[in-house]
Amino acid sequence: MKKFKEVVEEVGQHNYGRYPHDNAPAGYTPAVVNKINAIIGRYIQEDTHDPQGVLYRIRGSLANIGLTFDAISEDSMVEKSGKMSLPLTSYGGRFGKDVDTPHDEFLNDDGISHMIEGGLALHISYDTTDTNQCRIRAHIE
Repeated sequence: MKKFKEVVEEVGQHNYGRYPHDNAPAGYTPAVVNKINAIIGRYIQEDTHDPQGVLYRIRGSLANIGLTFDAISEDSMVEKSGKMSLPLTSYGGRFGKDVDTPHDEFLNDDGISHMIEGGLALHISYDTTDTNQCRIRAHIE
């Protein structure tokens, strides 16, 4: 029979008990981020009269794969052109205890920063054309 200390050491070696996406084999490698950017690119191929609708569809698609960003207010895109950067969270972020968290502290982050330095963000730029259509460019970095 194994002693408790041996079981704890074994669990620490295999990362059992952590979130499954913490040690996903693909992670957020540049190849994965490029594929996500391809998904986003499908929504912004053409100019639109409803930029908020496009951003809601992007938000929904990212939510299907566990990435989220804060809601964009209706008055955030009223100027002729602009840029914004929205930080992403993975599965709503992480909160609680980890094997390395001191007993008097809590882990509270975006769920990405521990895999990629600085995390990921959705960068959006937009321009209004002469025909009052909106040209949106978006990508994740």
